[in-house]
Amino acid sequence: MKTASGTATGGGGRRTPLSRERILEGAIRVADDGGLASLTIRSLAQTLGVKPMSVYHYVDGKDEIIDGIVDLVFGQMDLPAAQGDWRTEMHRRCSSARSVLRRHPWAIPLLQARTSPGPATLRHLDAVIGCLRGAGFSLELTAHAYAVIDSYVYGFAMSEASLPINGPETVNEVAESMMLQYLAADYPSLLEFTTGHILQPGYDFGLEFDYGLDLVLDALEERVRPASE
Repeated sequence: MKTASGTATGGGGRRTPLSRERILEGAIRVADDGGLASLTIRSLAQTLGVKPMSVYHYVDGKDEIIDGIVDLVFGQMDLPAAQGDWRTEMHRRCSSARSVLRRHPWAIPLLQARTSPGPATLRHLDAVIGCLRGAGFSLELTAHAYAVIDSYVYGFAMSEASLPINGPETVNEVAESMMLQYLAADYPSLLEFTTGHILQPGYDFGLEFDYGLDLVLDALEERVRPASE
């Protein structure tokens, strides 16, 4: 039940004050449930149980809300430490980022697109740069490494969110339905790959993440080693 003052009441009549934090948490729920296109002031207000105009007491509009929820997404990612093994720290950070983006796939194209970064975003950027610099990466190599690592992580997350295969339990159904559209004689390599790898028990596209990330980190380690020796 909503009240005219912009507070929501629970079943027992308890009033829950509206706040910027509540608005952003509600906005994430809306985006998670229906994608970013479903996030409007009206849909957000309905989720919060308040009138749409009440939202404007705490945020200026949708752009501020999007900036805020992108910052919350960054805040859910593990930060790499400047001390310790940089590969271990970066692997932990990248694995965490992928897990967060699986929960919030709508955020993937926004992570590098906002021009008003919040404190969690800035802490994240600073921590990644600090980890690389602490490992002996030059400023130029840090720029290369950051671009390559995030291109891989965000690209993989986008592929994972877009693929029709969503976990091992969907592999057979999707792969077999796709193969029915083609003649095996015309696409022998595709047939071999599908039947010999994808349709094998336990196949999961997500397992490719660590393999690819290790390739990226291996290559970067080779580049930074001469400078640190």
